[in-house]
Amino acid sequence: SALLFFLFPGTDVGVSGGSASKENAAVTHTTAQPLLLTTPEPWHLLVTQTPAKEKAKEGETVVLNCHFNSPRRPSLTDLMVKWYKEDEKGQMDLLENNVTVLPNSSRVFMSGDLSQGDASLVILNVTTSDHGIYFCEVTLPDGKVVTGDGTKLRIRRALGLFGIEESIGTIIGVVAAGIGGVVVLIIVLTPQLRRCFLCMRQGSRQ
Repeated sequence: SALLFFLFPGTDVGVSGGSASKENAAVTHTTAQPLLLTTPEPWHLLVTQTPAKEKAKEGETVVLNCHFNSPRRPSLTDLMVKWYKEDEKGQMDLLENNVTVLPNSSRVFMSGDLSQGDASLVILNVTTSDHGIYFCEVTLPDGKVVTGDGTKLRIRRALGLFGIEESIGTIIGVVAAGIGGVVVLIIVLTPQLRRCFLCMRQGSRQ
């Protein structure tokens, strides 16, 4: 019985030791697996919009730059780009899921190459109504959304030839008015100058 008692604990220890080593292996395996899954989960995506401000004249073409980079190359089929504009009227979506959502889609479209991390937007024949702050938003395959800091677009009214002529005409008119005022002033003051001159001559005679 002593021999059996000696063998039994030894066998028991061997079994428990084996099970313990299996458990340890399982624990090691399960703890290592989530690390492999969670390490690349933060995509570290950076969306940049430069410059922060853009100016254009009516009728010009504007390119609003948007670039993104990530250590992991996301699948282009799962990568979604959205552009929207904010102004005094609120927010207006311009492009969703890489496709323009505006009625006049031929004037606003994405020109960048997504495979190169370029999601730039082109606006043809800009008008004063295109002013506002434009935001580039990129959605990754894991659902993470990253938005750029925005680009403020200001539109200046274009002065055509008529506008230039009008400006020149205004300048000429102001100059003419100034010259006319001086002439009138001289005419008005001439009799008074004559009187003063006569007064001075009479005084000198006396």
